[in-house]
Amino acid sequence: MAAVPIGRLHHLIVDCPEPMIEARFWSAVLGDPITYADGDFVVVSAGTAASGLAFQRATDLTPPTWPEPVVPQQMHLDVMVDDQAAAAEAVLALGARPLPGDHVYADPAGHPFCLIRRPTWAPPVA
Repeated sequence: MAAVPIGRLHHLIVDCPEPMIEARFWSAVLGDPITYADGDFVVVSAGTAASGLAFQRATDLTPPTWPEPVVPQQMHLDVMVDDQAAAAEAVLALGARPLPGDHVYADPAGHPFCLIRRPTWAPPVA
């Protein structure tokens, strides 16, 4: 028996120093458009009536130091891909930087994310 939900996820809000830079990066990685933008808050989602990622200005953000625990990663995204090598090349061209670990990268604001091989239950990404 499924529990009755209290709510539904709207957006995952990510603090960053430059919301538009982050939004452009994740828009290109995920293939979803920027659907809302004011100076301090930018949303990337499938459409204006869909949940997605939102980026909010945090001028004093201290980027995570993963894998060192000095500043915890706070959150990270797993991005499923069909081809990890091709996806790595693409995110690096968009401004990501590699981090220690298996297919681990940082986005332009320093948030860690992983490129994971698409699970067999998921349809192809491309």
